Amino acid sequence: MRIAFGTDEATELTAAIKDELQKQGHVLEVVGEGDPWPDVGRRVGEAVASGAADRGVVCCWTGTGVSIAANKVDGVRAALCTDAETARGARRWNDANVLAMGLRLTSAQSAREMLDAFLGTDAEAGEQNEIAKLR
Repeated sequence: MRIAFGTDEATELTAAIKDELQKQGHVLEVVGEGDPWPDVGRRVGEAVASGAADRGVVCCWTGTGVSIAANKVDGVRAALCTDAETARGARRWNDANVLAMGLRLTSAQSAREMLDAFLGTDAEAGEQNEIAKLR
């Protein structure tokens, strides 16, 4: 899978996220690192919406800013997640295509769990009518 990644701050956590994505065999495109959070969220959103990336992962201190910025891009459904079950549900029921995580409280282990859930879960076919309402 092609993954667009962006963060407004390079940290041990963001290094672990990038390492994990590459370990899983994904093609990683870093579209912003150390740039302002609105730019990072927008760039990741644009990569996903344009089809340059299959999914996106964004980080900032709380995860809120990058998720808001990514969601401003038509076709993006960014979900701010704090655990694997929320990430799994965001994919299953909302067909989220961008995972947002906060740098403040997310551990490397919980980030790995969220990545596994987010990237390993498909959207339920029965939800497509609901998701279409977002367009």
